[in-house]
Amino acid sequence: MAPKTPVVDVASPEGLEDEVEPVITEETQTQKRPPRVIVWRNVILFMFLHLGALYGIYVIPQAHPLTWLWTCVMYVMSGLGITAGAHRLWSHRSYKAKLPMRMILAIFNSMAFQNDVFEWARDHRAHHKYSETDADPHNAKRGFFFAHMGWLLLRKHPDVREKGRSLDLSDLYADPVVMFQRKYYKTSVLLCCFILPTFVPVYFWGESLSVAFYLPAVLRYALVLNATWLVNSAAHMWGNKPYDKNINPAQNLMVAFSAVGEGFHNYHHVFPHDYSTSEYGWHFNITTMFIDFMSLFGQAYDRRRIPTKVVVQRKARTGDGTN
Repeated sequence: MAPKTPVVDVASPEGLEDEVEPVITEETQTQKRPPRVIVWRNVILFMFLHLGALYGIYVIPQAHPLTWLWTCVMYVMSGLGITAGAHRLWSHRSYKAKLPMRMILAIFNSMAFQNDVFEWARDHRAHHKYSETDADPHNAKRGFFFAHMGWLLLRKHPDVREKGRSLDLSDLYADPVVMFQRKYYKTSVLLCCFILPTFVPVYFWGESLSVAFYLPAVLRYALVLNATWLVNSAAHMWGNKPYDKNINPAQNLMVAFSAVGEGFHNYHHVFPHDYSTSEYGWHFNITTMFIDFMSLFGQAYDRRRIPTKVVVQRKARTGDGTN
Protein backbone atom coordinates (compact mmCIF):
# COMPACT_ATOMS: atom_id res chain seq x y z
CA MET A 1 0.00 0.00 0.00
CA ALA A 2 1.29 3.47 -0.88
CA PRO A 3 2.37 5.65 2.07
CA LYS A 4 -0.12 8.30 3.08
CA THR A 5 0.54 11.59 1.38
CA PRO A 6 -0.18 14.81 3.25
CA VAL A 7 -2.66 17.02 1.43
CA VAL A 8 -1.21 20.43 0.76
CA ASP A 9 -2.57 23.59 -0.83
CA VAL A 10 -4.24 22.64 -4.11
CA ALA A 11 -4.33 26.12 -5.59
CA SER A 12 -2.29 26.50 -8.76
CA PRO A 13 1.30 27.63 -8.19
CA GLU A 14 2.17 31.16 -9.16
CA GLY A 15 2.58 31.44 -12.90
CA LEU A 16 0.33 28.45 -13.66
CA GLU A 17 -2.97 29.69 -12.30
CA ASP A 18 -4.36 30.59 -15.72
CA GLU A 19 -4.33 27.10 -17.26
CA VAL A 20 -7.78 27.64 -18.78
CA GLU A 21 -8.60 26.12 -22.13
CA PRO A 22 -9.95 28.85 -24.48
CA VAL A 23 -13.05 28.24 -26.57
CA ILE A 24 -11.85 28.27 -30.18
CA THR A 25 -13.65 26.37 -32.93
CA GLU A 26 -11.82 23.93 -35.17
CA GLU A 27 -13.33 25.63 -38.23
CA THR A 28 -11.81 28.98 -37.23
CA GLN A 29 -8.42 27.39 -36.63
CA THR A 30 -8.43 25.52 -39.94
CA GLN A 31 -9.21 28.71 -41.86
CA LYS A 32 -6.21 30.58 -40.43
CA ARG A 33 -3.82 27.60 -40.44
CA PRO A 34 -0.72 28.33 -42.58
CA PRO A 35 0.56 25.86 -45.19
CA ARG A 36 2.32 22.83 -43.72
CA VAL A 37 6.11 22.94 -43.93
CA ILE A 38 7.77 19.55 -43.51
CA VAL A 39 10.95 19.43 -41.43
CA TRP A 40 12.77 16.86 -43.55
CA ARG A 41 15.68 16.57 -41.14
CA ASN A 42 13.34 15.20 -38.47
CA VAL A 43 11.55 12.95 -40.95
CA ILE A 44 14.85 11.33 -41.95
CA LEU A 45 16.13 11.03 -38.36
CA PHE A 46 12.92 9.40 -37.09
CA MET A 47 12.85 7.07 -40.10
CA PHE A 48 16.36 5.80 -39.32
CA LEU A 49 15.55 5.59 -35.60
CA HIS A 50 12.57 3.33 -36.20
CA LEU A 51 14.45 1.20 -38.71
CA GLY A 52 17.14 0.78 -36.03
CA ALA A 53 14.46 -0.12 -33.50
CA LEU A 54 13.16 -2.85 -35.82
CA TYR A 55 16.66 -4.26 -35.99
CA GLY A 56 16.77 -4.06 -32.18
CA ILE A 57 13.72 -6.32 -32.07
CA TYR A 58 15.46 -8.73 -34.45
CA VAL A 59 18.51 -9.09 -32.16
CA ILE A 60 16.51 -9.70 -28.96
CA PRO A 61 16.99 -13.52 -29.15
CA GLN A 62 20.75 -13.02 -29.48
CA ALA A 63 21.00 -10.86 -26.36
CA HIS A 64 22.28 -11.97 -22.95
CA PRO A 65 19.46 -12.12 -20.35
CA LEU A 66 21.23 -9.37 -18.40
CA THR A 67 20.97 -7.18 -21.49
CA TRP A 68 17.20 -7.71 -21.48
CA LEU A 69 17.12 -6.68 -17.82
CA TRP A 70 19.38 -3.67 -18.47
CA THR A 71 17.07 -2.59 -21.30
CA CYS A 72 14.09 -2.66 -18.93
CA VAL A 73 16.00 -0.70 -16.29
CA MET A 74 17.01 1.90 -18.88
CA TYR A 75 13.38 2.10 -20.06
CA VAL A 76 12.11 2.89 -16.57
CA MET A 77 14.89 5.36 -15.75
CA SER A 78 14.51 7.31 -18.98
CA GLY A 79 10.72 7.20 -18.59
CA LEU A 80 11.02 8.69 -15.10
CA GLY A 81 13.16 11.49 -16.54
CA ILE A 82 10.05 12.56 -18.45
CA THR A 83 7.25 11.67 -16.03
CA ALA A 84 8.71 12.44 -12.60
CA GLY A 85 11.10 15.08 -13.94
CA ALA A 86 10.10 17.17 -16.96
CA HIS A 87 6.38 16.60 -16.41
CA ARG A 88 5.37 16.43 -12.76
CA LEU A 89 8.28 18.33 -11.21
CA TRP A 90 9.29 20.98 -13.73
CA SER A 91 6.17 21.49 -15.86
CA HIS A 92 3.53 21.43 -13.12
CA ARG A 93 5.55 21.93 -9.92
CA SER A 94 3.26 19.33 -8.34
CA TYR A 95 5.97 18.50 -5.79
CA LYS A 96 9.38 19.80 -4.81
CA ALA A 97 12.72 18.00 -5.04
CA LYS A 98 16.09 18.65 -3.48
CA LEU A 99 19.25 19.10 -5.51
CA PRO A 100 20.41 15.43 -5.63
CA MET A 101 17.02 14.26 -6.90
CA ARG A 102 16.82 17.07 -9.45
CA MET A 103 20.27 16.09 -10.72
CA ILE A 104 19.23 12.43 -11.02
CA LEU A 105 16.06 13.38 -12.88
CA ALA A 106 18.01 15.63 -15.26
CA ILE A 107 20.31 12.68 -16.09
CA PHE A 108 17.29 10.41 -16.60
CA ASN A 109 15.75 13.10 -18.80
CA SER A 110 18.85 13.21 -21.01
CA MET A 111 18.56 9.41 -21.31
CA ALA A 112 15.07 9.95 -22.75
CA PHE A 113 16.29 12.45 -25.40
CA GLN A 114 12.98 14.33 -25.82
CA ASN A 115 14.35 17.89 -25.79
CA ASP A 116 15.86 19.43 -22.68
CA VAL A 117 13.77 20.00 -19.54
CA PHE A 118 13.31 23.72 -20.27
CA GLU A 119 11.90 23.19 -23.75
CA TRP A 120 9.82 20.16 -22.70
CA ALA A 121 8.23 22.05 -19.78
CA ARG A 122 7.59 25.15 -21.90
CA ASP A 123 5.76 23.13 -24.56
CA HIS A 124 3.82 21.19 -21.97
CA ARG A 125 2.60 24.32 -20.20
CA ALA A 126 1.40 25.60 -23.57
CA HIS A 127 -0.32 22.24 -24.13
CA HIS A 128 -2.33 22.63 -20.93
CA LYS A 129 -3.11 26.32 -21.24
CA TYR A 130 -4.17 26.11 -24.89
CA SER A 131 -5.22 22.45 -25.08
CA GLU A 132 -6.64 21.30 -28.44
CA THR A 133 -6.06 24.65 -30.17
CA ASP A 134 -3.37 25.61 -32.66
CA ALA A 135 -1.33 27.02 -29.76
CA ASP A 136 -1.14 23.47 -28.40
CA PRO A 137 2.09 21.99 -29.86
CA HIS A 138 0.44 18.59 -30.39
CA ASN A 139 -3.20 19.52 -30.91
CA ALA A 140 -5.10 16.20 -30.96
CA LYS A 141 -7.89 17.70 -33.05
CA ARG A 142 -5.49 17.58 -35.99
CA GLY A 143 -5.57 13.78 -35.90
CA PHE A 144 -3.83 10.84 -34.26
CA PHE A 145 -0.65 10.96 -36.34
CA PHE A 146 -0.17 14.70 -35.82
CA ALA A 147 -0.66 14.40 -32.04
CA HIS A 148 1.57 11.33 -31.88
CA MET A 149 4.61 12.44 -33.87
CA GLY A 150 3.52 14.59 -36.81
CA TRP A 151 3.90 17.75 -34.76
CA LEU A 152 7.64 17.07 -34.67
CA LEU A 153 7.79 16.56 -38.45
CA LEU A 154 6.20 19.92 -39.30
CA ARG A 155 7.23 23.48 -38.60
CA LYS A 156 5.45 24.74 -35.49
CA HIS A 157 2.25 26.69 -35.95
CA PRO A 158 2.85 30.43 -35.37
CA ASP A 159 0.37 30.34 -32.45
CA VAL A 160 2.65 27.88 -30.60
CA ARG A 161 5.55 30.34 -30.77
CA GLU A 162 3.45 33.42 -30.06
CA LYS A 163 1.54 31.99 -27.08
CA GLY A 164 4.64 30.23 -25.80
CA ARG A 165 6.40 33.58 -25.40
CA SER A 166 3.65 34.72 -23.01
CA LEU A 167 4.21 31.88 -20.53
CA ASP A 168 5.91 32.51 -17.19
CA LEU A 169 9.06 30.40 -17.22
CA SER A 170 10.91 32.27 -14.47
CA ASP A 171 11.05 29.20 -12.23
CA LEU A 172 12.82 27.22 -14.96
CA TYR A 173 15.34 30.00 -15.54
CA ALA A 174 15.97 30.10 -11.78
CA ASP A 175 16.76 26.37 -11.49
CA PRO A 176 20.52 25.83 -12.01
CA VAL A 177 19.99 22.13 -12.82
CA VAL A 178 17.62 23.00 -15.67
CA MET A 179 19.96 25.64 -17.04
CA PHE A 180 23.04 23.39 -16.76
CA GLN A 181 21.30 20.56 -18.59
CA ARG A 182 20.10 22.98 -21.29
CA LYS A 183 23.64 24.32 -21.80
CA TYR A 184 25.22 20.87 -22.14
CA TYR A 185 22.22 19.01 -23.52
CA LYS A 186 23.79 17.54 -26.66
CA THR A 187 26.75 16.16 -24.73
CA SER A 188 24.51 14.74 -22.01
CA VAL A 189 22.29 13.00 -24.58
CA LEU A 190 25.27 11.43 -26.32
CA LEU A 191 26.57 10.10 -22.99
CA CYS A 192 23.31 9.15 -21.28
CA CYS A 193 21.07 8.04 -24.14
CA PHE A 194 23.58 6.18 -26.31
CA ILE A 195 27.06 5.64 -24.82
CA LEU A 196 26.09 4.54 -21.29
CA PRO A 197 23.37 2.04 -22.38
CA THR A 198 25.82 0.50 -24.85
CA PHE A 199 28.91 0.53 -22.61
CA VAL A 200 27.44 -1.29 -19.59
CA PRO A 201 26.46 -4.58 -21.35
CA VAL A 202 29.70 -4.67 -23.38
CA TYR A 203 32.00 -4.00 -20.42
CA PHE A 204 30.29 -5.92 -17.61
CA TRP A 205 29.02 -9.12 -19.26
CA GLY A 206 30.62 -9.18 -22.69
CA GLU A 207 27.62 -8.35 -24.83
CA SER A 208 28.35 -7.73 -28.50
CA LEU A 209 28.63 -4.07 -29.47
CA SER A 210 25.87 -4.38 -32.06
CA VAL A 211 23.33 -5.92 -29.68
CA ALA A 212 24.26 -3.51 -26.88
CA PHE A 213 23.73 -0.53 -29.17
CA TYR A 214 20.52 -1.58 -30.88
CA LEU A 215 18.69 -3.07 -27.88
CA PRO A 216 19.20 -0.97 -24.68
CA ALA A 217 20.09 2.17 -26.63
CA VAL A 218 18.15 2.43 -29.92
CA LEU A 219 15.13 0.17 -29.31
CA ARG A 220 14.70 1.35 -25.73
CA TYR A 221 14.89 4.99 -26.85
CA ALA A 222 12.28 4.46 -29.59
CA LEU A 223 9.93 2.64 -27.19
CA VAL A 224 10.09 5.36 -24.53
CA LEU A 225 9.60 8.01 -27.20
CA ASN A 226 6.47 6.33 -28.55
CA ALA A 227 5.13 5.68 -25.04
CA THR A 228 5.38 9.41 -24.33
CA TRP A 229 3.76 10.25 -27.67
CA LEU A 230 0.83 7.96 -26.81
CA VAL A 231 -0.04 10.30 -23.95
CA ASN A 232 -0.51 13.06 -26.53
CA SER A 233 -2.37 10.90 -29.05
CA ALA A 234 -4.15 7.81 -27.68
CA ALA A 235 -4.87 9.31 -24.26
CA HIS A 236 -6.47 12.31 -25.98
CA MET A 237 -8.75 10.13 -28.08
CA TRP A 238 -9.69 6.83 -26.44
CA GLY A 239 -10.88 6.02 -22.93
CA ASN A 240 -13.50 6.97 -20.38
CA LYS A 241 -13.91 10.41 -18.83
CA PRO A 242 -15.06 10.12 -15.20
CA TYR A 243 -13.93 13.64 -14.26
CA ASP A 244 -14.86 15.79 -17.26
CA LYS A 245 -16.74 14.41 -20.26
CA ASN A 246 -16.41 17.71 -22.11
CA ILE A 247 -12.67 17.53 -22.83
CA ASN A 248 -10.62 15.27 -25.08
CA PRO A 249 -8.16 13.73 -22.55
CA ALA A 250 -9.30 10.32 -21.29
CA GLN A 251 -8.33 7.53 -18.90
CA ASN A 252 -6.29 4.94 -20.83
CA LEU A 253 -4.72 2.02 -18.93
CA MET A 254 -2.62 0.91 -21.90
CA VAL A 255 -0.96 4.33 -21.94
CA ALA A 256 -0.61 4.32 -18.14
CA PHE A 257 1.26 1.02 -18.33
CA SER A 258 3.59 1.99 -21.19
CA ALA A 259 4.24 5.54 -19.95
CA VAL A 260 4.96 4.47 -16.33
CA GLY A 261 1.83 6.10 -14.92
CA GLU A 262 0.81 8.88 -17.29
CA GLY A 263 -2.36 7.40 -18.76
CA PHE A 264 -4.90 8.77 -16.27
CA HIS A 265 -5.22 11.74 -18.53
CA ASN A 266 -8.78 12.88 -17.92
CA TYR A 267 -7.90 13.25 -14.24
CA HIS A 268 -4.64 14.99 -15.06
CA HIS A 269 -6.21 17.66 -17.26
CA VAL A 270 -8.87 18.36 -14.64
CA PHE A 271 -6.37 18.39 -11.73
CA PRO A 272 -2.97 19.14 -13.34
CA HIS A 273 -1.22 19.95 -10.06
CA ASP A 274 -1.76 16.56 -8.40
CA TYR A 275 1.70 14.99 -8.16
CA SER A 276 0.26 11.50 -8.79
CA THR A 277 -1.73 12.50 -11.93
CA SER A 278 -4.32 10.03 -10.66
CA GLU A 279 -6.62 9.55 -7.69
CA TYR A 280 -5.49 5.90 -7.39
CA GLY A 281 -1.97 6.33 -6.04
CA TRP A 282 0.35 3.47 -7.02
CA HIS A 283 -2.17 1.74 -9.35
CA PHE A 284 -0.39 1.36 -12.73
CA ASN A 285 1.77 4.28 -11.63
CA ILE A 286 5.50 3.56 -11.25
CA THR A 287 6.20 7.29 -11.25
CA THR A 288 4.15 7.87 -8.11
CA MET A 289 5.94 4.93 -6.46
CA PHE A 290 9.29 6.50 -7.32
CA ILE A 291 8.36 9.94 -5.98
CA ASP A 292 6.98 8.42 -2.77
CA PHE A 293 10.15 6.32 -2.38
CA MET A 294 12.32 9.42 -2.77
CA SER A 295 10.20 11.20 -0.18
CA LEU A 296 11.30 8.60 2.39
CA PHE A 297 14.82 10.05 2.05
CA GLY A 298 13.62 13.64 2.14
CA GLN A 299 14.40 14.18 -1.55
CA ALA A 300 10.79 14.72 -2.64
CA TYR A 301 8.50 16.85 -0.52
CA ASP A 302 5.40 19.07 -0.60
CA ARG A 303 3.63 16.51 -2.76
CA ARG A 304 0.37 18.11 -3.84
CA ARG A 305 -2.84 16.04 -3.70
CA ILE A 306 -6.44 16.90 -4.50
CA PRO A 307 -8.81 16.23 -1.55
CA THR A 308 -11.18 13.31 -2.14
CA LYS A 309 -14.18 15.54 -1.55
CA VAL A 310 -13.14 17.83 -4.42
CA VAL A 311 -12.63 14.85 -6.75
CA VAL A 312 -16.02 13.32 -5.91
CA GLN A 313 -17.80 16.64 -6.42
CA ARG A 314 -16.15 17.15 -9.79
CA LYS A 315 -17.08 13.63 -10.90
CA ALA A 316 -20.72 14.25 -10.02
CA ARG A 317 -20.77 17.62 -11.80
CA THR A 318 -18.99 16.96 -15.10
CA GLY A 319 -18.01 13.25 -15.29
CA ASP A 320 -19.42 10.67 -17.67
CA GLY A 321 -20.53 8.39 -14.82
CA THR A 322 -17.78 5.78 -15.27
CA ASN A 323 -15.05 4.76 -12.83
